[in-house]
Amino acid sequence: MGKIRDIMTDEIECCTLLDNMFEVALKMKELNVGAIPIVDQDKLVGMITDRDIVIRGVAEKHPGSSKVEAIMSSDLITVTPDTSSKEAAKLMAEHQIRRLPVVEDGKLIGIVSLGDFAINELTDDQAKDALSEISEQNYNGVQH
Repeated sequence: MGKIRDIMTDEIECCTLLDNMFEVALKMKELNVGAIPIVDQDKLVGMITDRDIVIRGVAEKHPGSSKVEAIMSSDLITVTPDTSSKEAAKLMAEHQIRRLPVVEDGKLIGIVSLGDFAINELTDDQAKDALSEISEQNYNGVQH
């Protein structure tokens, strides 16, 4: 069974607590991504998704100049590089999340997403089943 270090993406673009909602959205557009980790002095402090910008930002009438702290998720589920792919898939299924930050001593060193599992042969059948369950539930409009 593979470890997360074997399948994670280690080239990560981040924003900081000094950035605002507009800057995060612009970075998402430039990078064609749906989530941006938020760091403070190299420590992971939050994550913002495109959905956060819509639901917590725009729908709550926050201006684009709003600081990221107003809309980011700060209670994050994370894994270490030594976490097994099976355990990571289980966490993703339990918490209905598509991306897991990979941290070491609080520092963000990577991120693993559903796509990383889908294209990698290191996951076992149980991990693939768990990931299929997340995808099916989210594509059918059910999000927790």
